[in-house]
Amino acid sequence: MVGNGTSATRRTIQALGSTAVLLALPSLISSRFAAALAAVPPTLPTPPPLASKPATAAQPRPAAATAAVRYPLTRQRRALLATIRYAEGTWANGSPDGYRTLYGGELVSSLERHPDILVVNRYASAAAGAYQMLPATWEAASRRLGLRGFGPANQDQAALYLADQRGALAAIDRGQLCDDSLARLAGEWASFPLHHGGSAYGQPVKDAGQLRRFFKEQLLRPTLRTADGDLV
Repeated sequence: MVGNGTSATRRTIQALGSTAVLLALPSLISSRFAAALAAVPPTLPTPPPLASKPATAAQPRPAAATAAVRYPLTRQRRALLATIRYAEGTWANGSPDGYRTLYGGELVSSLERHPDILVVNRYASAAAGAYQMLPATWEAASRRLGLRGFGPANQDQAALYLADQRGALAAIDRGQLCDDSLARLAGEWASFPLHHGGSAYGQPVKDAGQLRRFFKEQLLRPTLRTADGDLV
């Protein structure tokens, strides 16, 4: 009987123990789960995506600036410049006033820029300076040469550039003002004659022989007056 009681008691305890374990299991799982969660480092909030820069088209690289053309003032070229002034009526024995002369003969006080003053005197023209350049002609030449201001030295450079563009400078550098050179210059300056002796623009011209004689005189002069009034 004792044995039977003991077995029953053991079964009862075991039953109660199992029941207690079953009753305690949820709390046990909960506490262990909480401990496990506590051991896990908190999750950092996901940062917002970085704002991407708007796509831009590739910018072209700036082109290299074209080097300004400069023309050395040799004796032959100075003689040509004097001859152009002689033909255009601005020579005045080499006076620097020629660089300030408007079409028609009036003088301007400032050479900061091309005067661009239209004068009506038989013909209508805004030509100005020692070489009687039109505003558009001066603008193109000064931009190509990188010139600032309408001063005498800049006018000289622009005139040589124009003569070079007309293909006349090579013969001039050899000391020749031949008929072909005169005809080439006639395309730029109305006072120079074409091969037939007339103007390319229907205006009065200087005689070819007269221009050649003046050119040779300038070559033979012991000194020539520069654009700034200096003698060389």
